[in-house]
Formats: sequence, C-alpha cells, structure tokens
Amino acid sequence: MSKAVVCTVKSERMAEEVVDRLRNAGFSSNDVSVLFPDRESTRDFAHEKNTKAPEGAAAGAGTGAVLGGTLGWLVGIGALAIPGLGPFVAAGPIMAALGGMGAGAAVGGLTGALVGMGIPEYEAKIYEGKLKEGNVLIAVHTEDSDERTRAKQIFKDCGADVDVTSEANVPRR
Repeated sequence: MSKAVVCTVKSERMAEEVVDRLRNAGFSSNDVSVLFPDRESTRDFAHEKNTKAPEGAAAGAGTGAVLGGTLGWLVGIGALAIPGLGPFVAAGPIMAALGGMGAGAAVGGLTGALVGMGIPEYEAKIYEGKLKEGNVLIAVHTEDSDERTRAKQIFKDCGADVDVTSEANVPRR
C-alpha cells in the first residue's frame, strides 16, 4: 500500500516553492500531485514558457492559457470542474484519479474523489474545506518511508500544514 504525505499551502506562490524544492530533492514528477482552485478559469500559474509541453499544457475554460514553469515539470496537468466547488487545476496522480472518476466525482464531489483514492473520509473533508478557502493541496505519493520523511520536512520548511495518509489505489502513469 502506498502512502502520501499531503500538505496544504495558502497560495499558489507557496505551492510553486514546495514543488520546486521537491523537484530539486530528486522526487519524481510522477509521484507529486497538486490541486488548486482555478479562480480565474484561465491564467498562467508560472511565467516560464520553455517547459515540458505537451504534458505541461492545459487549456482553461476560455482562452487556453498555458500552465508552465514549476508545474510544467509535473505530469498530467489539466483543468477540471468539480461539482459544487467549481473549476480546479490538477496535476500528477490526483489528476488521473479525479479525471477518471467522472460520474463518481459528480456524486460525491471532491471528498468522494479523494475517498475513492483511498484517503480517509474525515481527512478528505478537511482537504475539501481547505480547498474551498482557496488553499492548494500538494501530495507526494510513495511507498518509501525515507521519501515520506524528506517530503514532510520540505513541506514543514515551506510553512505548509502537513499530514500523512494511506492510499489504497492511487492511479499511476
């Protein structure tokens, strides 16, 4: 069973810093997830244009803004709408889970999708509440306890709220 070190941060700028530190610490882009509210529906998360397209690109609801920079390093970036919560941008294994849940996510919203990934319902409800407040959710999915410890330390160093959770079935690419 894989586990995830999960944190929430208060801004996209903080999220960029966390993801950048994870990348510099040698974490795989396949093991890092990010989920944040898309307040403007289309915008640049970062300004660097020389990124890993096409996996670093996502079309927004209107004009098709390109997500790049730090998030361009992550796999599976996409824009999606979560019923009852509105538009979000997701990257990594969480994007595969939310994108693949379609009808299930429509019935249970974000909490249902997170529970479907194996995150306990109580924790999933806390994360949903924090996302509604505009926070960004970041997770590192790994079976390696040393990697979990390193990720947890990076999260703490960046001032994030940190938790560790078990995951039953996190989709992998």
